[in-house]
Amino acid sequence: MLFDVQTYIANHGIVSITDLSLHFHTDSQALRPMLTKLSRKGRIRPLPLPEKCADCTGCDLLSLECYEWVGVKTTHILRRSACKDYMVGI
Repeated sequence: MLFDVQTYIANHGIVSITDLSLHFHTDSQALRPMLTKLSRKGRIRPLPLPEKCADCTGCDLLSLECYEWVGVKTTHILRRSACKDYMVGI
């Protein structure tokens, strides 16, 4: 699943933890360790949380937690994935 999360972020550039939770049908708490690992490896970086506006009381700032892809280009990941599938078939 870590590889799938990495590929999703690489393909989309910037994603919120809410996007990831919805896409992978997984709780955000289960995704955080994977995001931390990808961040430690230098593949993604957490973006600063936006400041709360003066009148807003409805936004959950944690749902606005976003990550940006900073690793190698997406084409390298897709090639690696295709190579992996090819090697499995041999």
